Amino acid sequence: MKDIRLTKQNQLYHRVADQVIEIIQSRRLRPHDPVPSEGELAKLFGVSRMTSKLALQKLAEQGLVYRLPRRGTFLAEPQDGRITQGGFPPQDPEAAPAVEKRSGQIALIMPHLSDYTARIIAAAEAEVRKHGCDLILKMTKDCDDEELCLERLAEGGITGIILFPQGRKTCSDQVLRLKLQKLPLVIIDRIFHEVEIDCVYHDHYMGSYQMTKYLIGKGHREIGYTSNAIDHITSREERYQGYIQALLDHKIPVKYQNIHFRSVACNTSRIHERDPEQERFIQDNPHMTAIMCGDDHVAISTIYTALHMDIPVPDKLSIVGFSDIQLAAYIPIPLTTVRQDTERLARSAVDLLMKRVGSNNENPITIKIQTSIVERKSVLTRT
Repeated sequence: MKDIRLTKQNQLYHRVADQVIEIIQSRRLRPHDPVPSEGELAKLFGVSRMTSKLALQKLAEQGLVYRLPRRGTFLAEPQDGRITQGGFPPQDPEAAPAVEKRSGQIALIMPHLSDYTARIIAAAEAEVRKHGCDLILKMTKDCDDEELCLERLAEGGITGIILFPQGRKTCSDQVLRLKLQKLPLVIIDRIFHEVEIDCVYHDHYMGSYQMTKYLIGKGHREIGYTSNAIDHITSREERYQGYIQALLDHKIPVKYQNIHFRSVACNTSRIHERDPEQERFIQDNPHMTAIMCGDDHVAISTIYTALHMDIPVPDKLSIVGFSDIQLAAYIPIPLTTVRQDTERLARSAVDLLMKRVGSNNENPITIKIQTSIVERKSVLTRT
C-alpha cells in the first residue's frame, strides 16, 4: 500500500513540475524572475507542500530553476546563454532573436509621493535600467505596511531593495532581519545610528549650515528657525544642528525664543493659507529679520502666512527653505532654498546596491550627497 502511495505522489509531482513550466511560459518570465513558491503551488494545484517541493527540486535538477535559502526559487538562464520569453531556449535557434539579458528586479520603497520623491523615482528607474534590471516601485502608508512590504519582497526573491523609510524613530525589525540574511539593501535619506547599514543621504547638516551662513552674509543677525517636530528623524535633527552651529561659529547668540517646532505637522495641501502656528511664531518675535525653515513646505506656509499678516517678504522678513521642491520657484515670492541633488542620490544608491548584489562581504558604506543654495527672491540684503 505504501508503494502505491509513493508511486501516485511521484506521478503527481511530475505533473506539477510540467504545470510550473506552463506557468513560466504563460507569464513570460525572464531568467532570475521568481517562480511560484511551494506554498503557492500547493494552493494552486491542491497538493501537499511536499509534492510542490519535489516538483521544484526536479526542475532544479534539470537546471531550469535555481533555489536560494530563505529567498525562494528563480528561473535559471538557458545553458546556451541566451534568454528567451518563457525562459527556455527557442525551438528554432535560427529564427528566435535573443532577448536583452536582465540581472533581476530592484525594489524601491517610498513612504509617499511628492515632487521630491518623484524625482528620486525617475532617476532610480533610469539608473536601474542601465544595470539591465527592472524597477519595482512600492508605496507604503505606515510603518507596519513598510514591514509587510519588506517581508513579502524578500520572500518573493527580490534581487535588492532601496528603502526610503517611514518617519520612524529607530531601525525596523524587518530591516535588521534582511541585514542578517545579507539581502542587498540600501537606505536613502535616513540614518539609523543603532545599526551599521549601507545608506545614501544628503548632507542635511552642511546644507543648513551653509544656508544660515548665507543669511548671515546678507546682514541678518536675528535669524529664526521653524520646522516640523524633529521626532528622532535624522534629517530634521541635522538641519537644526547646522543652524545652531552656524550661529555659534559666527558669534551670534542662540535665542531659543527664535526657535519653533510645530506641534502639528505642516499641512501640505493648505500651505497657501494662513497658518495659526506660524502666525503666532512671527507675532511673538517681531525682531526677527529672517527665518530658516526646516523644509520647503514649512517655508512656503510661512511666506503665505506673513503675506496674509501684511508683512512684506523679503522687505521686512526674509524666508528660506530646504529641498527645492518644484513649487518653490512658482509661489508669489520665489523661494531661496537648499537644493538636494536627487539624481545623484538615486544614482549613488543604485550603484551601491548593485555592488552589494555582486559581493556582500564589505563593511557598510555611508555616502553623503552635497547640497547647494538656490537664490531666488525671498531674501533681502540688509545694509
